[in-house]
Amino acid sequence: MGRVSGKVAIVTGGASGLGRASAQLLAREGASVVVTDLDKNEGEAVVEAITQAGGMARFLAHDVALETDWQWVIDQTLGWFGHVDIVANSAGIGVGGSVEDVTLAEWRRLMSINLDGVFLGTQYGIKAMRAKGNGGSIINFSSIEGLVGDANLPAYNASKGGVTLFTKSAALHCAKQGYGIRVNAIHPAYIWTPMVENYLNASGNVEEGRRYLDSLHPVGHIGEPDDIGWGVVYLASDESKFVTGSSLVIDGGYTAQ
Repeated sequence: MGRVSGKVAIVTGGASGLGRASAQLLAREGASVVVTDLDKNEGEAVVEAITQAGGMARFLAHDVALETDWQWVIDQTLGWFGHVDIVANSAGIGVGGSVEDVTLAEWRRLMSINLDGVFLGTQYGIKAMRAKGNGGSIINFSSIEGLVGDANLPAYNASKGGVTLFTKSAALHCAKQGYGIRVNAIHPAYIWTPMVENYLNASGNVEEGRRYLDSLHPVGHIGEPDDIGWGVVYLASDESKFVTGSSLVIDGGYTAQ
């Protein structure tokens, strides 16, 4: 317990899935957490669960694709807690369809959230952390799809591949400037989240789809949100003080094949 005690974290996409697990585990380990999401009801439910468990959390409605929203989130967080130590850029969406099927509108919307949102979160996170001069940790959510291709996920592949290399660039910049700010990417495989469940619902039989996804992972099953949440805690904590520009792959062996 207390692995991130005294730290202040912003977790985007914190109302569900990987963001929710990350917010709850960071709070359990002592961080004060600002949960942001477009889903106000679920976001406030996460905050309530954290506070009932004895943690500290606040919710902000937040569109990660809007720079004005980022400025507001940072200002509110600094007003509440005085500093920002951790930014977990978890918010993301998925769009299926081959390169021949995805529309330009779908492509642009996905990029605005998955890639622009991570860029803005990293940029504004650095500004907030530099203002206090105590360093910090930025965790950008990439994916196994940011490391390997999928014929049915061209837009998602492009966005997550962008996150992977953008993260390395930002990490090098911060290291060479001596900011004490670490920037890392986390790469989940298929995790049982509402996004994956909705994807299977749209594709047909959920149970059959889950068995297929289980079979893709050498360990024999897909992951759980806490599998990724604990990775976020590690990257947010001082345990990873020598880790920057890295890709933490949590994938049940998926990319080892």
